[in-house]
Amino acid sequence: MGVVTEYLDAYPIADEAPIELQRDEELLFGKAQVGPIRLLQHELLGAVHFPVEFVPARFSPPRGIYECDHIRLEWQQMGNFRQPFYHRNADVDEVSYQIFGDRTLMTEHGTVEIRPGDYSRIPVGVGHDNYGRNEIHLLFYIPASVTECGPFAKKASHTIPPFEGWESKVVAEVMTECLGGPECDIASFQVDETLLLNHAKGLPEDKLISILRPTEASKGDIEWKYKSKHVWIGHTELSKSTGTPKYRRHRRAEEIQCQISGTRTVITQRGIITLEPGDFISIPNGVAFTDHVTDNSTHITVLTFNEAEAKGDIVKRAKPATTEAIAELRHV
Repeated sequence: MGVVTEYLDAYPIADEAPIELQRDEELLFGKAQVGPIRLLQHELLGAVHFPVEFVPARFSPPRGIYECDHIRLEWQQMGNFRQPFYHRNADVDEVSYQIFGDRTLMTEHGTVEIRPGDYSRIPVGVGHDNYGRNEIHLLFYIPASVTECGPFAKKASHTIPPFEGWESKVVAEVMTECLGGPECDIASFQVDETLLLNHAKGLPEDKLISILRPTEASKGDIEWKYKSKHVWIGHTELSKSTGTPKYRRHRRAEEIQCQISGTRTVITQRGIITLEPGDFISIPNGVAFTDHVTDNSTHITVLTFNEAEAKGDIVKRAKPATTEAIAELRHV
């Protein structure tokens, strides 16, 4: 262990370059001596887990992962079926990331085929439905408005029929508030599905649903894909750790991490925890952390200005971050 660089930022409130600080890595994990003052005792990090590969089930309702006033993060699995209604958010943009399988996204702003690795954003107030085919995706409900960052991989289009075997009929529509959560419906009624989908006909291209994918910018660092006033979403692809570790610390944000593929160990001042695909953790505001990777790894980062409570069960806990444990991890 030796001198390392810590990057201290004010994301997502201030979009400016982090402050670079030089730290003695061993002291980062030393117990602070503050005389008679009693400091709070914080528990070690805990991980929530949801599958990243489809497992057949009769019905899999959406499952909450983390939630606060500024974001609701949800896991959803769909077999070969559609949602029971068209959904319309009254207060949030709805971002998704496709983990496994294929999904047809049908909206008033166009229809598009979603593949693993695709990100999408449905603007607030836009009616939409999904036809999933043995798939899994994440949903991020964020108070509008949310801005896409980086190039578009493809655009939705007005498509009738939206998928093979589709038939036009009268369907249900449900409008919700309070981050699109359960028991937050404010209106429900019937609609003609063809009329709804035909809204996309003649829309300018900039109004059609955009699909984003990770680019070369995500290799070795965070590539920010979406930004709002209080929430940022980024994508990172890492390979084997080499050289001097770099630490990050947020002074205005909690960082939720979603492990998508590969194994990655996160070293933090709240413990050391190894993440497998489907693991989710939340690193509190003000806590320094870094990664240790022995092979390829992909994860999603969510920065939120407010602490987000875990809605899923904690399935494992971090181990204490001692200098001996860190040295053993790195085989030093």
